[in-house]
Formats: sequence, C-alpha cells, structure tokens
Amino acid sequence: MDTDTVDREGCYHNRSVEFFYELSAKNISKEWRDRDYVIVTLGMTVCFIVIFSNLLVIAAILKNRRFHFPIYYLLGNLAVADLFSGVSYLHLMFHTGPWTLKLTKDQWFVRQGLIDTSLTASVLNLLAVAVERHQTIFNMTLHSKMSTRRVFVVMVFIWLVAIVMGLIPIMGWNCLCNLPDCSTMAPMYSRSYLVFWGVLNLLTFSIMVAVYTRIFLYVRHKSQQMSQHTSQRRHRDTVFNLMKTVSMILGCFVLCWTPGLVILLLDGVGFDKNVLLFEKYFLVLAECNSLVNPVIYSFRDKDMRRTFKDILCYVCRRHGDPPDGSTACFHTTEQENYKSRVAEPMDQTNGILLIRSSEDATTSEA
Repeated sequence: MDTDTVDREGCYHNRSVEFFYELSAKNISKEWRDRDYVIVTLGMTVCFIVIFSNLLVIAAILKNRRFHFPIYYLLGNLAVADLFSGVSYLHLMFHTGPWTLKLTKDQWFVRQGLIDTSLTASVLNLLAVAVERHQTIFNMTLHSKMSTRRVFVVMVFIWLVAIVMGLIPIMGWNCLCNLPDCSTMAPMYSRSYLVFWGVLNLLTFSIMVAVYTRIFLYVRHKSQQMSQHTSQRRHRDTVFNLMKTVSMILGCFVLCWTPGLVILLLDGVGFDKNVLLFEKYFLVLAECNSLVNPVIYSFRDKDMRRTFKDILCYVCRRHGDPPDGSTACFHTTEQENYKSRVAEPMDQTNGILLIRSSEDATTSEA
C-alpha cells in the first residue's frame, strides 16, 4: 500500500499517486468537472463501438471458412488487438478523473500498461498486414503462400512485443528514482521512455508508408503493362481504387496517431507547455484508429459484409422475431449454386488468384 514515506535514498516507491501528479503539475480535481464528463462520455461511446465492431469481425472470420487464409488470420489478430484496445480504454474510463487519486501505483501502472500493450499490438498488426499485402501483390496471388504455422508465429511475436512494451515501465523504466525525469502527461513515466515509445511508433509508421507506396507504384506499373489488353476505363479504375484504399489506410493512421505522438514527443523532450489541454482528446482520437480498422480492412470486403449480415440476422431471429421469418436472411438456390462454383476453385488452389494464366490467355488472343 502506498504511503508518504521514502523507502530508500533517492527513490520514492512508497509515495502516493497524488504526490507524482502534484509534482508534475498535473493537478486532478477531487470533484467531477464538465470536462471530465465530456471525456468519459466520448471515450465510453468510442469503446462500445470499437468492441462491437471488432467482435463482429472476429465472429465473421471464425464462422466463414473462406476467411481461413493468412491475410484473414492477421486481420483477425488485428481485430483482437483493437478489441483489447477498446476494453483497455474502457477500463481507463472507469479509473480516470477524480478516480485516479484512489489508485495505488501498481494499479496506475497496470492501467497505463494495458493501453500501451493494446495500442502497440494494433500498430504492429497494421504493419504485419502491410507486409503480407506486399508479399501477395508482388507474387500476383490473392492469398499469401505463408503457412498457417508461420502466421501464428508472427501473431504470437506481435503479442510478446506488445506485452513487453506494456511491462517495461513497471519493470523499472520509470521516474520513481529520478523525479526530474517525470513526464507531465504520465507523471510516473520517464520522459526517455515516452521518447522511445513515440520514436518506435513513428518508425513503424514510416515502414508502413514505404511498403504501401511501393505497392501502389508496382500496381500502377503493372496496370499500365496490362492496359493494352484491357479498356482504358478499367485501367483508370484499378489505379483509382488502389489509390483510394491506400489513402484511406495511411490517411486514417496519420489522422488518428499523429496528434498524440506529437504531444507525446513534446512531453518527452521537455516541451510540455499546454500538452495537458489536448492529452485526453488525442488519446480518444488514437483509440478511434481501432474503430476505423474494421471499416477499412473488413467492411469493404463483400464476403465479409455478407457474413456480417448473416450473423446479425441470426441474432435478430434468436431475439424474438416473428416465426413467419419475415426478416430472416436466406439465399436462393441460384445464389447457393453460384457460391459453390466460386468457392470450389478457391479451395482447390488454396486461395491463389490465377492472374498469370489470365494474362497468358489474353496475350495468346492478341
């Protein structure tokens, strides 16, 4: 239990959370203010949407065997990370504002560690998806040839790194024995750790930019080569659709993460003036990236949207819809036959898109 006694010279392990907040000039009111209500309401709303949307993605991937390929496993892991991010942030909402002063130091480190772990896992999964897309597009296949075992090794590695990043502060990289190094935004975090965490995320983002830029340039070049066998309109549509998807990925990432990383780095290097005015809102904005990830990576997939409808219709039927089935979702015989014809060649080729053979056929016709 925290006390106001110094446990050994130069260290303050037994000081209360309030002591560090006062030291960093991050004064927390013991009464709820209008700003606190706005932040908690906004944060909880985002959390519930994040949790629901990512649960839907996970259920769809588990339900539909067409999604049992490396890219969907990675998207599922991304959904798990974003789900964990929503739960972690929801936990933060119940331990923020005046409630913060009631926390012990260990509880405070756990609260912050959950956020660090979840956000790190989300960012690393985004990088893994980018690398997987790079591999498949340059091999001209729909799905990666990576084995399931290797995919799960990558997923485990992501979570190990994320967990370590969340544990580093409580394991010793903090300012409990170096008060001048205490952060303003996270009063028991070392400024050097904030710089390290921020630079690591900027490096990850830079790699993502490089990967997606190379993908776009390659596909544009490839589509120009194929334009002699296709209409000019189709060529423009291919480039435009790719540009739109890449712009959404990078644009949302920049929009959601840049403000928080900027004030984090400013706090880390000592330029902490006015960072507390925007800290909470920028954290909510970073959490919103866990909301847009399912939209960009999953909801734009027609098969995924169809699976979502099946799941939601099933839930509706289970909760008191009339027995006449007026709102039930069903497929016609023609639709089922079409699905079987489409699924069969994919199963036989392990999801590989036969682009090369299509190109050869087109060339022979020419």
